[in-house]
Amino acid sequence: QVQLQASGGGLVQTGGSLRLSCLASGRSISDYGIGWFRQVPGKERDFVAGMSWTGGSRFYGDSVKGRFIISRDSAKNTAYLQMNSLKPEDTANYFCAAQIRSEVGFRPDSLDYEFWGRGTLVTVSS
Repeated sequence: QVQLQASGGGLVQTGGSLRLSCLASGRSISDYGIGWFRQVPGKERDFVAGMSWTGGSRFYGDSVKGRFIISRDSAKNTAYLQMNSLKPEDTANYFCAAQIRSEVGFRPDSLDYEFWGRGTLVTVSS
C-alpha cells in the first residue's frame, strides 16, 4: 500500500557526510516501522538503522553506531538517514523499507519488511 522512494546518494570523500531521504506515499510513514539496509554485489543485505512506528525507539547496526542517525519528519512523510564520518566500507546501495505494525512489535534488524524502495547508491572514496 505504501510506496517508498529513497534518494540522496552520491560520491563523498572519506570522513564526509550525506543525508539520505525516504519519501513515503500512499500511507502515512507513521503507520510503519522504518528500516535502512545496504547491500553490495555478492553480499548479504545488511541492517543499518531502524525506527519504530511511534518514533520512540531507534536501532543501529554495530558498524554504524555513533556515526549514523535515523530520523523522521511526519509532516513531510519522510524518513532520513544522516551519515557522518563515512568510510570506504560504507560504500553500498542503500534501501529504505517499511514494516507493518503488529502486536509482536517492531523487528528492526529483520528482513521481514513488507515494502521496499529502490536503492540509492553511496560511494565513499579513500
